[in-house]
Amino acid sequence: MTPAINLAKDAQIRFTTHRYQSDPSAPSYGLEAADKLNVQPDSVFKTLVTECDGQLIVAIIPVTHSLSLKHVAKAVNAKKATMANPELVAKKTGYVMGGVSPLGQKTSLVTLLDTRAQTLNTIYISAGKRGLEIALAPKDLQNLTQATLVDLCV
Repeated sequence: MTPAINLAKDAQIRFTTHRYQSDPSAPSYGLEAADKLNVQPDSVFKTLVTECDGQLIVAIIPVTHSLSLKHVAKAVNAKKATMANPELVAKKTGYVMGGVSPLGQKTSLVTLLDTRAQTLNTIYISAGKRGLEIALAPKDLQNLTQATLVDLCV
């Protein structure tokens, strides 16, 4: 079990977990997950951690899209957003790159969820390690992370 799965269990939401053999050399963990789980790529979301004026911000977007750092900065009223340092991400979230889940992080971070999520019944996110995804309703993810819905993509 991962902290993400434990959080979902404790919240008593409906979810399923999905395992697959992850290839460490895969160019995109999210697209690899969609392929190996045989699901539509636009239903798989990646968790990216950014830094805005010294604060870490989680951005959850479809793996088929690219993050707009300008949109992140605007959403949190910051001057600028950059991708966070991977070592700091691991320290604050408790997860390694490629397996960062928006659920069950060590430190509760401000979270933004791309508006595209609300068009889907189910989305797949990392369950806290490479090769393990959790499928849940976008509304449940939003509630569990207290995420703000924002257009985050380029």
